[in-house]
Amino acid sequence: MTVKIRLKRTGMKKAPSYRVVVADARSPRDGRIIENIGWYNPRVEPSAININEEKALGWLKNGAQPTESVSLLLKRAGILERFTQEKTAAKAATAEQKTSKEA
Repeated sequence: MTVKIRLKRTGMKKAPSYRVVVADARSPRDGRIIENIGWYNPRVEPSAININEEKALGWLKNGAQPTESVSLLLKRAGILERFTQEKTAAKAATAEQKTSKEA
């Protein structure tokens, strides 16, 4: 099962707002979701982004793939940068453990 982090449209006609959700890649855009992790409102100036950082990081660590628009939102919120930092730190730690075992 491929899991995506994507936008689910809510709001009125011609006045969209979005929820940032985790859903199966095969489900429709506004269909069944696994978890709601935040929201995005492009109608206010500046656009409002509210994403639960811990939930988003947890899903990214478990292999959920963000869509292109969500990855831009995660980058603006600073979550994607934190995820890449944690990922490189984990790689460095495993490499360090390998070298210490060999020595």
